[in-house]
Amino acid sequence: MQIYVVKEGDNVDKIAASMGIAVETLIYDNQIEYPYRLAVGQALFIGQDSEKFMGGVYWPREDVLKPESGYPVSRPLLYASGYAYPFIQEQILENTLPGLTAIYVFSYGFTMEGELIPPSCNEDWMLAAARQQGVRPVLTLTPLDSGGHFNNNLVSVLVQSYAMQKKLVWALGNVMQKKGYEGLDIDFEYVQSQDREAFAGFVDFATQVMNLFGYPVSVALAPKTRRDQPGLLYEGVDYRLLGEAANRVMLMTYEWGYTYGPPMAVAPINMVRRVVDYAVSEILPKKISLGIPNYGYDWPLPYVRGATKATTLGTLEAIQLAIDHGVEIQFDELSQSPYFRYWQYGVQHEVWFEDVRSLKAKFDLVKEYGLGGVGYWQLMRYFRANWLMLDELFDIERGERKNMG
Repeated sequence: MQIYVVKEGDNVDKIAASMGIAVETLIYDNQIEYPYRLAVGQALFIGQDSEKFMGGVYWPREDVLKPESGYPVSRPLLYASGYAYPFIQEQILENTLPGLTAIYVFSYGFTMEGELIPPSCNEDWMLAAARQQGVRPVLTLTPLDSGGHFNNNLVSVLVQSYAMQKKLVWALGNVMQKKGYEGLDIDFEYVQSQDREAFAGFVDFATQVMNLFGYPVSVALAPKTRRDQPGLLYEGVDYRLLGEAANRVMLMTYEWGYTYGPPMAVAPINMVRRVVDYAVSEILPKKISLGIPNYGYDWPLPYVRGATKATTLGTLEAIQLAIDHGVEIQFDELSQSPYFRYWQYGVQHEVWFEDVRSLKAKFDLVKEYGLGGVGYWQLMRYFRANWLMLDELFDIERGERKNMG
């Protein structure tokens, strides 16, 4: 696998010839649309020769063989998951599922009485599509109230009431059995500091019950860098206790750059590394999935705190913006993230997004720390090069579907 960065004067024919691949392959893998325009600074995925992949092992070129043995290098096993709403486009879901171990359906909520609130759209078709491709459908539980708003008061009421927990877990089990879910994900944000141990206790209770019926339980964790980190997002999240309670955790390593914040990388690798450093000191690495953003942001400038609002966009949308406005895509080495600026209707904009370079930096981090998986927020856009690269670097975990590991 290689990454090619477009230079001035490049075109798809010239790049394909220099890299020894078919033009059609280059265009398809990178979703380059007719008339095949490119942006200077755009990073392109160049895959390995498919004939060299046999029996789950790549036979690489001689220069990348293990020198001491000459044998091919095996790929690590990876748990690949991602969140998706039930209104995801059918074609996007169909294209994405082959790269996943599990798909996390977003989301079920609950009431103060411990009753479940289903997603706004029926998700049965998603579950059927996932099962057809051997992917585990996982029910995501969030503190979403009957008005459709996230309410952290619901979390406090739940974790302090054992009766409510029993009622909710029983309801979850009934829905999972009826609809064919194969796991539970608990995604609670802004847990209050006084609920720290009680929240871990609820996750432990849910895990014990669900595991009896063959359902693994995962929990999403705010991106902490130390145990005593202050802030509403962090104080109620105990990495050690939650890592012990759940079968798997997902680090929410994104949103440094966010809708109302200043322009910056969504998931700068230097900050992501700090979170992983702390996480592996508290949780077994194989239990950890690294959160990866499948989106970027476009900020109008100048940025004014409390007034500026960024718009969300995908990788392909960002690249197309750079092409349409004739600007070069830059790459920040510290954050390992692409960005660019452009003018429109007299307003300058700054865009930060993910490309194959920033994604590979995250995959390399997974390998370096021996993490067990990756988890995408979210899957509503399809970036083919991500999945091709993931396939070349890792073996996606399959096999027994109700696996407690």
